[in-house]
Amino acid sequence: MVLLATPGSKRTRLLQAARAQLCLPVARVLAWRDWLDQPHLLDAALDQPGVLKIEPPGDDPVAHLHLLHDGCRLLGRPPARAPEHGELLAMDAWFAGFAASLQRLSSQLTALPWARVVNAPDEICLMTDKLACQRHLAAHGLRTPALLGRVEGYDHLQALLHEHGLDRVYLKPRYGSSASGVVAYRRNRAGQQQATTTASIVAGHGAIRLFNVKRIRRHEQAADIAALVDALAAQALYAEAWLDKPRCGAGHYDLRAVAIAGQPAHRVARMGTQMMTNLHLDNLRGDTAALLDDADMAALEAAVRQAARAFPASRVAGYDMVVRRGQAHVLEANAFGDLLPGLLWNGHDTYAAQLLALHRHA
Repeated sequence: MVLLATPGSKRTRLLQAARAQLCLPVARVLAWRDWLDQPHLLDAALDQPGVLKIEPPGDDPVAHLHLLHDGCRLLGRPPARAPEHGELLAMDAWFAGFAASLQRLSSQLTALPWARVVNAPDEICLMTDKLACQRHLAAHGLRTPALLGRVEGYDHLQALLHEHGLDRVYLKPRYGSSASGVVAYRRNRAGQQQATTTASIVAGHGAIRLFNVKRIRRHEQAADIAALVDALAAQALYAEAWLDKPRCGAGHYDLRAVAIAGQPAHRVARMGTQMMTNLHLDNLRGDTAALLDDADMAALEAAVRQAARAFPASRVAGYDMVVRRGQAHVLEANAFGDLLPGLLWNGHDTYAAQLLALHRHA
């Protein structure tokens, strides 16, 4: 196995540990930064039949900046400066560079027919474009929150809300990840507004800068909310209808379910009192068996299978879902959704389970 990854990252360490547990040889790691500079290194790494697993490049600031500069060039922009830690900067340009890199990778793999990929580059690209991904899932019959489409700015948001008769929406960066820059927006007839978000606004040197933080912020001043929405919209933003999450003792929850080889495997409830329940925001893990009745569990598993069929060239994917009253809505698909340390399914973590599945389908 070859990993296109960041050496020493948590994902790399967990997969290598799973290989050791299964008495498999150590996977060869090709760093994203090295492949971006020298694509022929992949040909050398895959010089015989084997499996390529593509991990995200985001753990490496050098690779991130490389992709950001590539995207700026493709979009006809001046090179962006290096973002500071946690800064949300030119996410649309980064995606342009990332998409181009995956297209090059896909072309390179056509000359290596003996190499199998865990997830195909084009499907990774589709899942990374959140708006396109939600449209793709809906086209394949999955229930998703109603999409309002792209948001061009604060004034456009107000027009969209009026058009759809809504006062509550989720605003999501089209190319963000892990709740970065997500905004839960609501307003009332009295004109009061509230935007709850992981994005911290920093003003200085005549510009608004955004930083992703673990401590969720709440903005209630119209000027602050407008500045936030406008800054996110400049990097590509879309809106979807608010979907209430089921209640539990710890507040409310949604679910992360992992599909391996097209079948539902690991699943966990993400429980919290805040609008965003992502686990990295210090929310709690919950036992799905204790929270879902038989109808809900059946709906979850059926939706995971259906979603996996929408991505037939992806052997491993994570799906964020809201399941209630026997219906499952897919909030997001994640090509890198297997980072769930310590979560077991049939006695194996996500990495060991996917390695076993690859062996069975070799």
